[in-house]
Amino acid sequence: MIKYFKGLFLFLLVICSVQNSYSQLGFSHEIGAFVGSVAFKSDFGVRNNFSTNAGNTGIAVGIVHYINFAYRADCNCYSTDTYFNDHFKLRSEISWNKTELEHIGKWVDNSRTSEEANQLRAHTGEAQNWDVGMQLEYFPMSIRAFSAGVYSFAPFIAAGAHFVSYNPSVNTTFGNGNINNNDNFYNFWGDAANGDPFIDAEGGNTWSVVASVGTRYKLSVLSDLFIELRGQYYFNDFIDGLDHNLPSNKNNDWNVWLNFGYIYYLD
Repeated sequence: MIKYFKGLFLFLLVICSVQNSYSQLGFSHEIGAFVGSVAFKSDFGVRNNFSTNAGNTGIAVGIVHYINFAYRADCNCYSTDTYFNDHFKLRSEISWNKTELEHIGKWVDNSRTSEEANQLRAHTGEAQNWDVGMQLEYFPMSIRAFSAGVYSFAPFIAAGAHFVSYNPSVNTTFGNGNINNNDNFYNFWGDAANGDPFIDAEGGNTWSVVASVGTRYKLSVLSDLFIELRGQYYFNDFIDGLDHNLPSNKNNDWNVWLNFGYIYYLD
């Protein structure tokens, strides 16, 4: 676990150096926090199955920091009136999410009594991740006008990258319960793996890309509420501790976040 936090710490230092560079230019800052839910799209369950997508959901919390290019903290004045300054913000984030995982769908229906069905029902897991990252948010409407209270809502879209420290857990009650014994897991995974590991409870570090759509609501002169829907795609398929090689396993793990947050303007 220590090595994962070392990776997060180093990446956080990089973010802080970037933020400090912008601070030197006098741009203003915003801080906030959010809570949300996560729908985890992993190798558990059945692809494109609603019950799987709705059942394997978890929680998320995070803190955020924004560079506001439209306003200068060093002079309490607006910055140069350019399109970029009036329509973009740079967001940094530290967040945590956790999802309990189980197999859902027709292959574990109560009517199925095969050994494979029992193996799937006995297999559960957990995806737990720490994220540190940045994304650039684009506001189609004027940030200055929104800050001045000209309108109450400020929709945005965003894209960026997150460094992820993942720490999955794997459990099974089948057989002797040993997760290092492939015979305790779905037989067809072992056949498709051809000797390669398909269960891995060891954590690690990876990268991910994120994309969001949402809106802010002007709560007061110095505070906003926000809601966002975000997708995140990992560059690793062991985020859930499972990477089987069946034809249905076409993509790496990914998830969808629905976040609600509060933002306060520091300057």
